[in-house]
Amino acid sequence: MVTMREQIIEQCIEILNRDNVKRELKEFLKPIISLILQEIYPYIYLSMIFVIISFLLVLGTFYLSLRTLKYLKYSSY
Repeated sequence: MVTMREQIIEQCIEILNRDNVKRELKEFLKPIISLILQEIYPYIYLSMIFVIISFLLVLGTFYLSLRTLKYLKYSSY
C-alpha cells in the first residue's frame, strides 16, 4: 500500500519532470546562481594562484633535488 508521503513525493517528481517547470525553475535560479558566482570568483582566482605557486615550489624542490643528486653522484669519484 502506498503511503500518503510516497504519493506526495511521486506527484512532486511528476511536476518537476515537466519541461515547462524545468525551464521556469532554471530562469528563476539564474540570478541567484549568477550572484553566488560573482561573490566567489575572487576566491576561485586566489585558489588558482595558490595552486600555481604550490606547483612551482614543488617543481623547484624537484629541480634542486635532482641537482643535488647529480652533484653527489659526481663528487663520489
